[in-house]
Amino acid sequence: MSERGNSFHCAAIILQHMVILAFLLGLLAGELVNYLADTLPYRRRITAPFCPVCGSELSWHNYFIWPRRCHVCGTRRLWRIWIVDVIATITAVWLWLSPPNNLNFLTGFLVLIYFGLVTVIDLEHRLILHPVSVAGAILGLIIGIWSHGLLPTIIGGVAGFGIMFILYMMGNFFVKLMSRRQGKEIEEDALGFGDVNLSGVLGLILGWPGILVGLILAILIGGFVSLVYMIGMLVTRRFQFFRAIPYGPFLITGATLILFFRNIIITYLGQ
Repeated sequence: MSERGNSFHCAAIILQHMVILAFLLGLLAGELVNYLADTLPYRRRITAPFCPVCGSELSWHNYFIWPRRCHVCGTRRLWRIWIVDVIATITAVWLWLSPPNNLNFLTGFLVLIYFGLVTVIDLEHRLILHPVSVAGAILGLIIGIWSHGLLPTIIGGVAGFGIMFILYMMGNFFVKLMSRRQGKEIEEDALGFGDVNLSGVLGLILGWPGILVGLILAILIGGFVSLVYMIGMLVTRRFQFFRAIPYGPFLITGATLILFFRNIIITYLGQ
């Protein structure tokens, strides 16, 4: 084999090993998201694994490897773990092979881990936990300053928090108004304060004016999904007024599009 052929062969081997490493990192990230999503909503802190049904403590081997079921009540781990693991591994490999221009692999990887954790917890518990928001603010401040400087980062964080806070107050006012008109208390909130905190975190990450575009995308996506959901509930005759749906995933989706698909969006809007 020629020297040039040897070089190509070595490069292919290195690339193959790096892809395998990215795959393993993605698998570890998926398990981390699953573990935090299984513990934080119940205990609000890092603890040993436990059964969400009976509260019995699980060994690390049982939780992560086998048999992945409670030895007391027999409850198996949620099917969600497989979905998160698959998505995390595919995303890690994709991010390694084609990282976005504005982020390197490590930065994008950390952001996606945080986004995944927020999404899973909000979908399952309709919560955006304050400890998760604080950790996100620290991560967002570091990434924001590194990506676009201090001033755009601070302005983005303040704008994200402020805009969503105004929407939060408007939503509360609307709920109170409808409660008075119907003569009974409506327990559902249009938006949670966790969504306000999350918007501030995303503002730090996206900076200014990126957060403005991210919020617009989130509102459009949220409106479309809500419309489809409402039609589905009407068709199945299960529609209920003022049934809130988690808004965090829409905010995360808008931010993801800006961070990882910015060039595609710019090209599309330019046409």
